Amino acid sequence: MPATAVDLDLLSTFLAVADEASFSRAARRLGITKGTVSRAIARLEAQLGAELVHRTTHKVALSTAGTALYERIAPHLVALDQAVRKLPERAEQPSGELRITVPYDFGVLILPGVIAQFSLRYPEVRFDVQVTNQRVDLVAEGFDLAIRASPAKMADSSLSVRRLGSPELRYYASPAYVPRRGEPSGAEDPDHEWVAFAPLERHAGRAKRARPRFHSDDLLFIRELLRDGVGVGPLPVYMAEPYVRAGTLVAVAPSLRSRGPGGYYLLYPSSGQVARKVTAFRDFLVETLRVRPVDPA
Repeated sequence: MPATAVDLDLLSTFLAVADEASFSRAARRLGITKGTVSRAIARLEAQLGAELVHRTTHKVALSTAGTALYERIAPHLVALDQAVRKLPERAEQPSGELRITVPYDFGVLILPGVIAQFSLRYPEVRFDVQVTNQRVDLVAEGFDLAIRASPAKMADSSLSVRRLGSPELRYYASPAYVPRRGEPSGAEDPDHEWVAFAPLERHAGRAKRARPRFHSDDLLFIRELLRDGVGVGPLPVYMAEPYVRAGTLVAVAPSLRSRGPGGYYLLYPSSGQVARKVTAFRDFLVETLRVRPVDPA
């Protein structure tokens, strides 16, 4: 047969004729007229330069060339039809794999609960979550969305950006530290050992202040230092409260509260149509955080 581009609609019509052994039944199966079926088969035969069916008054039988063509294309057309029907974007409910990259604190303390609730509502969505503080290229590495923490307003011309909220930071210490050193009178109290959260220090313009003995840009690390009694430091309420209830942290100096201009952001590629699984998770995350300790934007 000559190498030529063949219309998939013609091949689908031929497949129906071969399966039904009848132009009339093929027409009913496809929802078109018998004449349209007959003309499609004639066009396909003309394109391929071979007779594909033997027509009689009561039935249609495949020729040798028709049988060969059917055997070659039938499995592929059936698989193609099933693949198209099962595309996530064609489904009424979000489905398919959702690849997310998320920083450690959010990924460990907030995201698992959100995913657990989302999975109950949308059971056809699967998750591949990379927990890392490294910023990855969403498009190049095939991620559907990212959650990122930023101490300043975030914008990215190549991505859609949605601010999720900014957690309030309060100050905590271990139960053993306070009886030993007392309550701090303020954030500059020299009688205390301070554990500084680097992004907050930069935002507050404290670069000229004596460098705290303990300094980190990771809140989980700071939380563990505070639990071990090294000093006083800031933590998001959602991160500290479970340990306050367990008695391994105590809140100190209630007037000391901080909130930077940044917070958590949701980012996802915006070129073309956004996948339903992405929009569903985006909306669900925003909805969930409205009743969680991360204050919504």
